[in-house]
Amino acid sequence: MTEDGRLLGVMMVCGHRIDGATLYVADADPDKSVTVGSWNAERPLTPGLTTWTLDSPAPGWTATEPLTPLSPKTTYSLYGWTKDNSWSSGNVSFTLADRNRLTPGSVRYLSVSQDGDETAATVTMAEFEATACRDM
Repeated sequence: MTEDGRLLGVMMVCGHRIDGATLYVADADPDKSVTVGSWNAERPLTPGLTTWTLDSPAPGWTATEPLTPLSPKTTYSLYGWTKDNSWSSGNVSFTLADRNRLTPGSVRYLSVSQDGDETAATVTMAEFEATACRDM
């Protein structure tokens, strides 16, 4: 989240490349998933941290499907992908209630324990950058 409360996409690329990101409403039937926003990076993202605002054009990003208004009681997922489907990032799910608990400089992401258990975690941007690729 930015200082003025705008939602950010935050991605840590670990050793691969990512070409874009999609925000969607997941459904048990993959054919019924609904995209609510999609963005192409102007250049493939290489290892490192990147951020972009989801609600308006951001430098280095093009909205291929502009963000639609988010609804309460809906779970959204954000993930990164490559144009040739050779790689994708992990995804993170959130609701508007989760978003409302974020503070500027914090990141919600899917944390994977050494046992393989996945939980949503909210940490500072600095902690996310320092730890997101540690098990890659």
